[in-house]
Amino acid sequence: MKKQLFMLVCGLLAMSAVEAQPLLKTHVETGDLEGTPDGTDLAVYKAIPYAAAPVGDLRWKAPQPAKPWKGVLKAEDVAKWPPQPEKSYVKYDMMSEDCLYLSVTTPAKTVNDALPVMVFIHGGGFQTEHYGGDLWQSLARKGVVAVSIEYRAGSLGFLAHAELAKESPEGHSGNYGILDQIFALQWVQRNIKNFGGDPSKVTIFGESAGAMSCHILCASPLAKGLFRACISQSGAFLSPTGVINQEQAQMLGQMFMSQLKKNSIEEMRQMDTKELTGNGVYFPACTPIVDGYVTPEPIYSLYQKGNYNDVPVLIMHNSDEGAVSFETVSEEMYQQQMSQLPGEWGEKAKALYPGNTAEERLFSLRDLMRDVGFGWPAYAWATLQKQTGKSPVYVAYLAQNSERTVYAQGNRRGAAHADDMLYLKGEFDNEAQKYPQEKKVSDLMQQYWVNFAKTMDPNGKNLPKWPVFDEGKPTVMQFKDGASLIALPNKERISVIDGFMKFVRQQNGMNQ
Repeated sequence: MKKQLFMLVCGLLAMSAVEAQPLLKTHVETGDLEGTPDGTDLAVYKAIPYAAAPVGDLRWKAPQPAKPWKGVLKAEDVAKWPPQPEKSYVKYDMMSEDCLYLSVTTPAKTVNDALPVMVFIHGGGFQTEHYGGDLWQSLARKGVVAVSIEYRAGSLGFLAHAELAKESPEGHSGNYGILDQIFALQWVQRNIKNFGGDPSKVTIFGESAGAMSCHILCASPLAKGLFRACISQSGAFLSPTGVINQEQAQMLGQMFMSQLKKNSIEEMRQMDTKELTGNGVYFPACTPIVDGYVTPEPIYSLYQKGNYNDVPVLIMHNSDEGAVSFETVSEEMYQQQMSQLPGEWGEKAKALYPGNTAEERLFSLRDLMRDVGFGWPAYAWATLQKQTGKSPVYVAYLAQNSERTVYAQGNRRGAAHADDMLYLKGEFDNEAQKYPQEKKVSDLMQQYWVNFAKTMDPNGKNLPKWPVFDEGKPTVMQFKDGASLIALPNKERISVIDGFMKFVRQQNGMNQ
């Protein structure tokens, strides 16, 4: 009897061990896949082709379905970087125009686990960086399937030209990088169940240009129904100073063609990618455009009209975003920056961002960059959606100072642009004693983000209560030595910038 009981216990333990194995093999619409383990609890699929290679005749065309493969594809190495200027950490032999891949990191044990899904879109000014910068094991371990997607960048992702518009069934050109993102989200809808994910519970999140991409997806009718929530980290697409329509973009595309001494798109499709995207190549319109297709109108106008994908949003920017741009500011540089503002706006800016000393000039230009490039767009998105939408809006402000940073220069007063990535990636997990406050902020941010993906509400057990955004009340969650509520940060400056943006829209004949 004892022997039988012993054998039964051993059998149950063996079954439990089998059941606890991560989902290392699965199937997608184009074939069988094998991932790699990360510890004993995650399966990581590092490079899955979600579209055909955009090469040859497919250069500057909407993404096409990936080709099926035979046998088992071992997704054990990340794909190459999209073509871009060479840097110290990325060389040309690390790049390829065949770049439309994504990764999936899953804690699921079966394809029936139906876990929430978080899809990350990386930054890089629509010109640089790579989906493999993080595969989000930190978030996956908290109970979500994490996806990171690649898209075409630079001139390969955003060239507009009249010849390309004639080729297109929809009569548009440009925005190929955004079409890649939409195509990847469609792939997620069709295939993520096979990784234990629930296609009805997709949250998109992004940083910098990735956050701007998320905002474009929130505004695009082509992305309707592909996600149910959105997280923006340092990015929105609302400034009237950056709006380019298709006609303007196609003129800039013709200028680019002339600069390259080519006479047709056919000739440009014969060019080496390095000639189109490498160091020293100037592409004048590396930005998503208002093409009447991906984005029917300027996004500010769409939000004024309530004509967007109304989903719950969590919008954050950082307290020292500008620390990546300025290390010292001369009197001449300060005056030059301020002189770009017309009339009374230059004087208002000098009053709010004074430059009487070298340190004052440095911090003022950094703050001006933060407020114009990130603070005002976050405020405008939040307030517009509160006015015309029905879904909840949560606003955050990362103000943690640390000696650790991603890109920032010295003399910082808080979190610089891209520093949020350190906290969400769990960079302080193994250095908690050295960085106790950073570790605390990291744990809080990750849990809020995952809760938001799971329930469309960041709140949860043992977390400070986070209310929906109300401009007149302390409803902004500040991450600094923990998490606490504050009123809208830098409100006086943001209000003046809001007035300036209204002035620009009036000058450009845009809706108010």
